[in-house]
Amino acid sequence: MDTAQTHATTATSIDDLVADFAFLDDWEDRYRYVIELGRTLPELTPAEHNDVNKVRGCASQVWLVSKVIGNGEKRLVFRGDSDAHIVRGLIAILLSLYSGRSARAIMETDPEAVFARIGLREHLTSQRSNGLSSMLARIRSDAQRALESA
Repeated sequence: MDTAQTHATTATSIDDLVADFAFLDDWEDRYRYVIELGRTLPELTPAEHNDVNKVRGCASQVWLVSKVIGNGEKRLVFRGDSDAHIVRGLIAILLSLYSGRSARAIMETDPEAVFARIGLREHLTSQRSNGLSSMLARIRSDAQRALESA
């Protein structure tokens, strides 16, 4: 089983996330759930907490590590970390949406449609929303680079 398949079997799917958000009655509970999602992220090594992996434009410290796998259609596997609990949860949501997918699928995915389904954007502060946009830009940039190197 390759890394993308391993990730796909261990990560929460977007459909599961949407169902879980729908089940929770209020945003207090949803925030707690986002924090719990962040606690499921595997730790990055101290060496991975570096300037190359750091995401610019986030109020919190955020690091994203991407790895391109596959000989044919390139797939990207992402790992991430933050010094803020809610942001770690946002990273977990993004990884559920993107990690293990092909570079082309990443470029074609509309994250705002998913965020609208769970009501995410309207419940984030402007700083967190900007940080989320910066993380998305980084993921898309890595996917674009993988497409161009194919």
